Amino acid sequence: MDAYNHFESDITFKLTRLENLVALFVSLALFIAHIGEVRWLPAVLLFVYIDVIGYIPGLIAERRSLAGGGDGRISKVYYVLYNIMHTWITQAVVIGLWGWIFGFEWALLVIPIHLCGDRSVFGNSLKPFSIPFDSKAPIPEFADFRGRLAGGALTGPRAERTAR
Repeated sequence: MDAYNHFESDITFKLTRLENLVALFVSLALFIAHIGEVRWLPAVLLFVYIDVIGYIPGLIAERRSLAGGGDGRISKVYYVLYNIMHTWITQAVVIGLWGWIFGFEWALLVIPIHLCGDRSVFGNSLKPFSIPFDSKAPIPEFADFRGRLAGGALTGPRAERTAR
């Protein structure tokens, strides 16, 4: 929300998803408009490699941990892999290198389609170490925090400013 409070309200989260949905539609529209010029092998590879490297290994590790009677905790390496592969920084480098080596092409649009789809359709963003890798529900601490925030249980400078 700001430089000191690193969370989203329900409204700001929905607005962020909406922003990404608009970018997804623009990317999809361009992709469809140039569908005849898309090289399909690079398009498929560029779309799936992000999750093959950044999501599937962590998902498998978490499922194995849970199936083996564990609590689902996995190595931070999986979070780092996810975050590296799902950041615009990494994908901008990939697009730039691809364009430099092979030339820019319409197949590259699958990268923003993937990232914007994850953020808009699924509501995913980068993963902090402190939550389950593949969350199915809010962690109890966050649910409690949201409840207190929604109930007006603010403390600190914000509460003092509002009281004036």
